[in-house]
Amino acid sequence: MGDWSSPVSSLGEDVVARLCQLLDNTGRGWRRLAEVAAVEKRFKCSEEELEMCSLKVLEPHGSPTQSLLQLLAERDCTLQDLLGCLERMGHTQACHVLSSAVQDMIRIVVQPESQVVAEGTRVSLSCRATGPPGLTYQWFCGRQEVPGATAPELVVDTAAPWGRSEWFICRVNCGATFTFSQWAHVRVERSSSPSATDGYCPTMSGLQILQHPQPCRLAEGDTLVLECRAIGSPPPQYQWFRNQCPVEGAQAPQLQVKLVTTAERGCYSCRVFNLFHELWSREVDVEIGPRLFTSGCSWQEGDGGSPEHGSPRQLYATDKVALLIGNMHYLHHKQLKAPMVDVHALSTLLRQLDFKVVSLLDLRKAEMQMAVNEFLLLLDKGVYGLLYYAGHGYENFGNSFMVPIDAPSAYTSAHCLCVQRVLQGMQQRHTSLNVFLLDMCRKRNLNDDVIPNVGTLQVTANIVFGYATCADAEAYELSQGELSNGIFVTFLKRWLLEDEKITVLLDKVAEDMGTLEITRGRQALELRSNLSERRALTDPIHAPARDESSARNLQWSKAHVLPESRALSFDCGVTIQLGFAAEFSNIMIIYTRVVATPEDIATCEAKLTDIPEELGVDLKCTNKGNPEDMGSPLASTWSLNCPSCCLYSRLCGLQKLQRELVFTVCLQYRYRGMEDFVEEKQRVSVGKPLIAKLNLCPAASPVPPSSPGSASPPVSWGALGGSWGNSPEENLSPEVPSSQPL
Repeated sequence: MGDWSSPVSSLGEDVVARLCQLLDNTGRGWRRLAEVAAVEKRFKCSEEELEMCSLKVLEPHGSPTQSLLQLLAERDCTLQDLLGCLERMGHTQACHVLSSAVQDMIRIVVQPESQVVAEGTRVSLSCRATGPPGLTYQWFCGRQEVPGATAPELVVDTAAPWGRSEWFICRVNCGATFTFSQWAHVRVERSSSPSATDGYCPTMSGLQILQHPQPCRLAEGDTLVLECRAIGSPPPQYQWFRNQCPVEGAQAPQLQVKLVTTAERGCYSCRVFNLFHELWSREVDVEIGPRLFTSGCSWQEGDGGSPEHGSPRQLYATDKVALLIGNMHYLHHKQLKAPMVDVHALSTLLRQLDFKVVSLLDLRKAEMQMAVNEFLLLLDKGVYGLLYYAGHGYENFGNSFMVPIDAPSAYTSAHCLCVQRVLQGMQQRHTSLNVFLLDMCRKRNLNDDVIPNVGTLQVTANIVFGYATCADAEAYELSQGELSNGIFVTFLKRWLLEDEKITVLLDKVAEDMGTLEITRGRQALELRSNLSERRALTDPIHAPARDESSARNLQWSKAHVLPESRALSFDCGVTIQLGFAAEFSNIMIIYTRVVATPEDIATCEAKLTDIPEELGVDLKCTNKGNPEDMGSPLASTWSLNCPSCCLYSRLCGLQKLQRELVFTVCLQYRYRGMEDFVEEKQRVSVGKPLIAKLNLCPAASPVPPSSPGSASPPVSWGALGGSWGNSPEENLSPEVPSSQPL
């Protein structure tokens, strides 16, 4: 990347990703950036271009901000232009990211080293950096510039007044941007010392540690920084140790570990050595625990500053996290269709609102419980937590229950998850907003006459329940060919991005649902709330620390790590590209593509085989030449970024993985002039992808049907006692037959 006059296209991928994370929202986001940039006519984007940007949210890795930056780059927008727009927006976080990126482009690859020398000798210090063209250097002795020292090499004459036992540092400049090297200490041995009369003897002078590491207490997600500085000749080398074991790759004076977890706690020390001597620093303890926040922090819940001129104070979240669960393929109950589409739609919208989203399909009870437990780990004081569930459910004695896919025919509360118990767990995390969106039936379960002892909920004034239907009523889904939408989400997604108090937003959804003739009198949204403040899903996030240092990001990112694309080379000379895409947090697409073929091979293709049995992969959904043939109605949303001429395989239920995902890539090819096919195989391990990293499934268990084709047809309205003939309403079906208790 160049300096401030460089084009926006020179931004690195990591910088673009950080800007996208900040601007892919409806507040001070990419649309506002487009408006501010449009003040200068050459940067103005048409409505069609902005619409194309907005559609990027439908892609698995799509970003409206990235698309907008590409448009600005095509209009010769420079980094200086972009910074000006961000400053006019008042987006200090984005300005900091961009400014840091320009500064970070200067990387010092050779640092000046501290040395001990004899008086009257000359010593050379070196500092070299990489970066854009035109880098300049300036050396300093303490705070004073060394006159004329503008080269990467500085020769220190120890006879000069400033050359005697001084500290030196080099500043590397790129226009108005600069960075400093580390300090180098030049210690001079006086002429009366043996080192001056007999020639310098490293064994007599040895090593000297100038700075020892200090003990520290950190929270998960913080950055650990330990420093040990020494001087000697030859220059010292370093090796850090934790609990008497060497830390891999830690051979610098400074040990830095970003996003620490409890695994990094322990006793640290540094071994300092050169050709002649060895020293050890002091041992220091590093304590790492869960992040704790005090009420005195400026981001405290409800703290938005004092109102001015009667205007309401701005409320905000310290973070936003969402768990979306859709259960469809039940073992002993009617199959559903809408949860897949509804979870996908909400996931896309919530990400635009800066929510960290985990989306899961078809979970058993143990998996649901562990998913909820992981969700609770994402919560903390001031966080907005949202849980959406679509699937079978029921309500008894005022308590709601979510039914997992392995629930028996005559299930009770013992086989299900109680929503109120989940709420208790959320309250214990001191969240600022708890939103439950329950898209399920609320009929009475006649098999269950137990009144669960849930306990008393705390009085927190931050709870919002959005029930897709009223008590003792059913929830319905609309069938539209292969795709089905729940009535609730059909109307919810119209309003979800609006800057409204969450209760006002849900009221509007309820009003819209009331206009649908075919559900009038059968399904109506019910809202329960004790919310005392104007909390909205669009509220900005004011993190208590750097966002990348949050332990919540650590936990959330585990569930979204895809294996890296790789190239597989076979003995016959064929090269295969192996790529990955995510449909949900527990559903991954693997594709294989032939990228290089020798001239003597007429035809070849690479198929996946030996997929782990616990995934229960339907062979009809593997090695398909077209994404739509894998049985996923959502293929068009993620396949936009996939190359053409591939074979696709869809792996569901990644939460069931007990170990790393290992499979075989089987290459079948035929030489020109031959009829028989030849076969080569390679075993591939891709670790634990996506949600598998969280180990939601502690033990192997039977696998439910995974093919959408196994779902039973939707129950017609006639099952409810009415006959609709051939009217359009025949496409509407309840989640479960009315004869089946919920």
